[in-house]
Amino acid sequence: MKLSSRQQRWVACVAAWWVRLLGVTVRWHTHTPPPTARLLAGSDPVILAFWHGRLLMIPLAYRRAGRRRVHVLISEHGDGELISRTIGHFGFDTIRGSSRRGALKAMRALIRKVRDGGDFAFTPDGPRGPAFQVQPGVIDLGRRTGYPILPVTFSTRGGKQFASWDRFLLPRPLTRGVIRWGEPHWVGPETDSEAARVNLEAAMNQLTEHADRHVGRQ
Repeated sequence: MKLSSRQQRWVACVAAWWVRLLGVTVRWHTHTPPPTARLLAGSDPVILAFWHGRLLMIPLAYRRAGRRRVHVLISEHGDGELISRTIGHFGFDTIRGSSRRGALKAMRALIRKVRDGGDFAFTPDGPRGPAFQVQPGVIDLGRRTGYPILPVTFSTRGGKQFASWDRFLLPRPLTRGVIRWGEPHWVGPETDSEAARVNLEAAMNQLTEHADRHVGRQ
């Protein structure tokens, strides 16, 4: 069912409230490797990469890392507007486009944002999959900017994982959760794009598996 603009505003408000509630009630453990911790503690821009099904708690992970300004690439698909409105409650800037629809327009907009400073965020398997497969947009941005790509994910022991294409995870309050950051990935001018894509995809999937294992989720 397609939501009206007014309905989307209400749903986005509720979703943002839910994320904040979870941030308070879930017993979080954060794991950050030292190279990533040094980057997050600094002021240089970074590129966040996380799976579409694990995007709900990324605003919390970003805030807990002490970062405050990020440009988030959101798809031009129908659910992109709802996601854009939701993360807007956290003060995040959004750019519409994806690795498929609006890809060229989105990349141009992202490059323009480089001049404004701040971080960038991608769901490399969005907006419609294939799930857990990195599309080339994030690799292209990493090469063009020279910014490190930081994989990040979360998992919770309690919560519902939907039978959607992205296996979206909705945590429940008062459970145990983990936020896991991965090692930085650099894409240099001479780096093979396909090798970089495959390496990032493997790292992101391994990071998600480790997060699920940490909290006892199958």
